[in-house]
Amino acid sequence: MIQATQSKELNYIYKSGEKGYKSFRIPAIVNTNKGTLLAFAEARKNGGGDQGDIDLVVKRSSDNGKNWSEMMIIWDDVDNTCGNPAPVVDRKTGNIILLSTWNLGSDTEAMIIDGTSKNTRRIVVLNSIDDGNSWSKPREITSDVKKPDWTWYATGPVNGIQLSSKKYNGRLVIPSDHIEAKTKKYYSHTIHSDDGGITWKLGGTTPTDQVNECTVAELPGGELLLNMRNYNSFRVRQTSTSKDGGETWSELKADHTLIEPICQASMIWYDKKGRKPFLAFSNPASTNSRSNMTVRISTDRGKNWKLKNVLHEGPSAYSNLVVLANSNLACFYEAGIKSPYEGIVFQELDFKDFK
Repeated sequence: MIQATQSKELNYIYKSGEKGYKSFRIPAIVNTNKGTLLAFAEARKNGGGDQGDIDLVVKRSSDNGKNWSEMMIIWDDVDNTCGNPAPVVDRKTGNIILLSTWNLGSDTEAMIIDGTSKNTRRIVVLNSIDDGNSWSKPREITSDVKKPDWTWYATGPVNGIQLSSKKYNGRLVIPSDHIEAKTKKYYSHTIHSDDGGITWKLGGTTPTDQVNECTVAELPGGELLLNMRNYNSFRVRQTSTSKDGGETWSELKADHTLIEPICQASMIWYDKKGRKPFLAFSNPASTNSRSNMTVRISTDRGKNWKLKNVLHEGPSAYSNLVVLANSNLACFYEAGIKSPYEGIVFQELDFKDFK
């Protein structure tokens, strides 16, 4: 294991410019059945943009993030784009299932949306049966989870969840988003698997548009809460609920406490012995810039967010929360001193710092 590098107060797990990559972006993290942290990222070969030569990478930690393994390349498809990591752990088998997307490195997002690209956005799944030490080859599931009239498509990027409610027990749910070809409207949706990630089905889509990258949590009683990046003029997150395991979603509702600069976010349900269960949420809490990475806590299913902890007041962007084997909360997030994209930081949180 190697000690994570430091930059001022930021504990970088991935540092842009290292290992032959210009940039590391799009954090995703899960805690396995064995208590191993798997920290995923997009390793962008030639720049910081969303297209081009992008590989999927992972680092492992067996001591709650104090030390990390060398970087492992999970998926490198020559000059093409492999991204949007959305991992989920099957608690019954211990297998780690990683949803991801692919497109030609020469096809930009704008070209894919306009229908002028040479290829399209494709969805794949990779698996690890040995606690993240090795990974299967990517297996395409595009036809199962993407409608023919959808152009752009993204899985996550954030962790998926496994449901525990009686009716949908064991179901794997991945938050996703897409854009329609004719209308060019963008929506959030979910996909799910009821057989441990072998087969995947398309779940419900939000009834209205102007939302995309999303994160999902299962609340007590089995209700799912979807929290979405919002493109309306008011800079707050949108939410929706599902009572049927993600097969349909309710009308959108704005959460005016959760301000955002239009950015990805993370949300997880915390339920460990010795502490009252709560919902946790992380994002750059600002209406005008990607900065002020903040984690909030709600003890009433997201109705109110009375406690918060500002992790980094400076530039920050995408994030993913995780519950550690020691029952502490941690945040894996993009941050820097001058730019949010200087690297991806891991920070274990102290509940005493929430005020």
